[in-house]
Amino acid sequence: MRVLLAASAALAAAAPALGVTAHRVLDKRSVTVYNPTAPPTQTINTAAAEYTGAAAYDTTVLNPPAIPGDLNKDFGIQLPQGGMDGLSIKQKGSFMGYSIELSVADQIFGRNSSHLQVPFLNFMSTINARAGKVSIRVGGNTQETSVLIPEGFDTGYVIQKFRRPGSTPTETPLIYFSPELIYSMKNVSTLIPIEYYFGLNWIDPSNFTNSVLVAETVEAILGKDLLALQLGNEPDLYDVHEKRPQQPYTFDDYMGEFQQSITQLNAAPAFTDRQILLAPSSCCNWNEVDLFNAGFIDRFKDSLKILAVQHYPTNNCKINGNILNPQDLYPDFLNHGSGKFSAVSMTNPYRESSRIAAAAGKPFVMLETNTGSCGGFPGISDSFGAALWAADLSFQLASANLSQALFHVGGQNVYYNPFTPPPTNQSTFRQWTPGAIFYSSLLTAEAFGRSGNAQIVDLGANNGNDFTPGYAIYENGVPTKVVLLNYITDPSGNSDYTARISIGGGQGGNSATPSSVKVRRLSAASVSQKYNITWAGQTFGEQFGSDGRLRGDLVTEEIQCEAAAGSCPIVVKAPSAVLVFLNDQTLADSSPPPEGPQTFATTAATKLHNTATIDQQILATSNGRGGGKWGGGILGSTSVRSANGAWAMAVPGTVAVVGGVLGGLLVALAR
Repeated sequence: MRVLLAASAALAAAAPALGVTAHRVLDKRSVTVYNPTAPPTQTINTAAAEYTGAAAYDTTVLNPPAIPGDLNKDFGIQLPQGGMDGLSIKQKGSFMGYSIELSVADQIFGRNSSHLQVPFLNFMSTINARAGKVSIRVGGNTQETSVLIPEGFDTGYVIQKFRRPGSTPTETPLIYFSPELIYSMKNVSTLIPIEYYFGLNWIDPSNFTNSVLVAETVEAILGKDLLALQLGNEPDLYDVHEKRPQQPYTFDDYMGEFQQSITQLNAAPAFTDRQILLAPSSCCNWNEVDLFNAGFIDRFKDSLKILAVQHYPTNNCKINGNILNPQDLYPDFLNHGSGKFSAVSMTNPYRESSRIAAAAGKPFVMLETNTGSCGGFPGISDSFGAALWAADLSFQLASANLSQALFHVGGQNVYYNPFTPPPTNQSTFRQWTPGAIFYSSLLTAEAFGRSGNAQIVDLGANNGNDFTPGYAIYENGVPTKVVLLNYITDPSGNSDYTARISIGGGQGGNSATPSSVKVRRLSAASVSQKYNITWAGQTFGEQFGSDGRLRGDLVTEEIQCEAAAGSCPIVVKAPSAVLVFLNDQTLADSSPPPEGPQTFATTAATKLHNTATIDQQILATSNGRGGGKWGGGILGSTSVRSANGAWAMAVPGTVAVVGGVLGGLLVALAR
């Protein structure tokens, strides 16, 4: 029997009945140092600042772009009743999801199916409470070097990594994983409604036996929670990356091998869903329209459930020594359409592919994206600007009739994570790091809501101004929400703008503008801000400061509309994003329950020390610098009675210990 331990109340009383041991509470009080990698007197506020720690905790802060001139700061938005031209297909609240790299999946989900990561459950619960479901893909580059070990590991690990003979330290390792990983995923989705994409190893179609076993295992364990199986990860790069002998790797080569694998899958008696595949998952060197016109969809329509692509606007791969300066790139993220990396520029190449997919009756998904491949960029990927960009991109892709966009999650060595578990030795109470992009998920989840009827359109607001985009959302022909963004950073308030929303009333029609509307705001002081971003007045907090639960009071503003003008004036701060609810019912339908999202307080045991926090600027003037001997002045021991647990020793590796608050009825889910 495999037991899942989740949270509730009265751990000590319930433990004997469940056959577990309640741990005695010891009075051990220690402190956690926030931002231990930064010297205490250092101020980092320019692109030139240097940082040598893990990318996930990089301290680089970029300068916001210059304030544009000639900004129209007062304009109208007219929403006709009954719908409008350009409305998208119906979208789900889970439109914006997460793509988790297989090699770090155990760090995210939990060390095994019996010990899940409570902060991860809490993060997902905040989205589920608004969207009704969460979508997660497990895969990526490391799926192509993965092998399922059916009997698991004696070590109890979910995943083990091995360097291939002759490989360099930076090459993708071999990934051996246990069925325990799939059980962990299933136990998570038993607690929170989550649907999964799972990636198959397709590195050698002629030796596909283990991948068939993976397909059978994933299907059997996940059941209805399996959304699709990905066959092939960026196959358009197989020739460039020497994953295929063919040079070039043509459409005919690809489709021939695709058929070969389908034949093997369909011959497996335990593989029962014959229309569960997702492809082509191309990213870079193919035009998907050409592939579709070459017969890909028609040939494999009975096996394909979903069509997908993967795309990053740029890369930080340092190819041939080409190092890109994040400060130079930043402005191209911080506008709606003209920038090379803007939402419109990212979406335009896929409009025709999306149309072809819709005509074939297949959903079209952006399976993996983020601010830049090879981990993103310091100061960009982890900034409030990236949160605005990710929200804009999600809405733009939805308006182009893509059905989903999944933002990638890597390990400690990437800048763009929506959420990051602490390094192994930092695993305790409230020590996950919230990423700026996760706040975008709250905005998009509430904007699309739980109904499944949301249709979105780009309004071309403010005469198509690049810095003040807006979207309208309709449900069953009725305008229900408006999203307004402001990419400008201007603390003076001179770049705040007012959008005046009217419903109906145009060309002789009757006005349907309400007497008031409700507003929630995505806010930060600057596009460069990294932490303490707020959604509707609530925040996940600082670096190493989150347990996945929002803190603070939920703030929903009521804006009175102007009867004489027949419009509702909405002020949008610079920078920010605003979600306007045009009626109370749509607000209720998109909001978490009054008691808040379901939260998970603990698992089988918890850390009983290192739960107090002290700001580093305060600690810098005190004593207790035992950790300073590690890493040349880096401060902050994190282990009781041991300076060896200092930050420089806390490197990625084994999955983090599950943390939470002691006390909880253990809910047993067994197989």
